Amino acid sequence: MSVELNPNLPDPDGFYDELLQAHTGLSDTESEAYNARLVLIMANHIGERETLTRLLDAAR
Repeated sequence: MSVELNPNLPDPDGFYDELLQAHTGLSDTESEAYNARLVLIMANHIGERETLTRLLDAAR
């Protein structure tokens, strides 16, 4: 199975804006912690280790 790198959301710009807004008012440390929690929540939602490994490789 390949990793989908093309836009696959109905409104990718809207999601990106929402993601940026989620960081509003956070310090750099809080923002980094938020990103870490978000990644772990999304990884748990995906739940397939092989898929997660491919995503880690694609992000690198």
